[in-house]
Amino acid sequence: MIKFVPLEVVLPLRSKMLRNGAPLNACVFPTDEIQGVFHLACYPNENEIATVATFFPQNIEGRGGQGYQLRGMATDTTFFGKGCGAMLIKYAVNYIKEAKAEYIWCNARTSAIDFYKKQGFKIVSEEFEIPGVGPHYNMILNLI
Repeated sequence: MIKFVPLEVVLPLRSKMLRNGAPLNACVFPTDEIQGVFHLACYPNENEIATVATFFPQNIEGRGGQGYQLRGMATDTTFFGKGCGAMLIKYAVNYIKEAKAEYIWCNARTSAIDFYKKQGFKIVSEEFEIPGVGPHYNMILNLI
């Protein structure tokens, strides 16, 4: 089940999977509470969160039209390959389409490229390094 959740629900999984166990306050992004932001979590059962992600209105550089950026997507290792991430993306796509956005984009870790390609995202940049995090690509999913 996919649910809209408050920021504090996504932070523990962000810390564990994306920031090597950093303190939760170090896992807050500047965009986490801007207007239009929403956080999603996939609950495979009542007691566990498998996947989290944050979406907010943000255009990718060099492209017109309304875009949303996907940021902080993380899946607990227990749930890798079980479809939770794909379900969360599908839910977000349907929601963002209703907001009349034209695309969703992200800075995808190189290690996650295949996952995003399976969801329909396309690579639109050369590989680049985010200091302290690792290699990434910009990827985009066109909604129209």
